[in-house]
Order: sequence, then C-alpha cells, then structure tokens
Amino acid sequence: MVGGYPEAAMRNRIRVLRAERRWTQADLAKLLGVSRNSVIAIENERYDPSLPLAFAIAEVFDLTIEEIFQKTEV
Repeated sequence: MVGGYPEAAMRNRIRVLRAERRWTQADLAKLLGVSRNSVIAIENERYDPSLPLAFAIAEVFDLTIEEIFQKTEV
C-alpha cells in the first residue's frame, strides 16, 4: 500500500492508438516533444508519464486521459 491506497500499475493503449493512426514512435515523440525512447518506455509500460505529459498524450490523440490510461491493481 502507498499512502493508504493499494499499489496500482498503469496500463495504456498508446501503441494501439498510434498504430491506428499509422504513426511511428518517432512521429509521436516529435508531436509530444519527447525522445523516441520515452515513447518506447511508456508503450512498454516501463515508465508512467508525468501528469503534463499524460495530458499532452491525451490531447494528441483527442481523447481523455482515462480513455488512454487504466489503473490496474498490483
């Protein structure tokens, strides 16, 4: 537990959403102003984006954060 709450992992749909738009990882990285390695780490769920980056990702895909990221219990 963290701060009285159960630990949670974040799942995301970024790889699927990116593929639907036929964007490369480099394309998405450029749109977000981050490195391709950052996109790879987020897609592989090795890194959870900061809140400002999560909002930027949602804006790029024209979705809400909740439509992209889902919390899963650990």
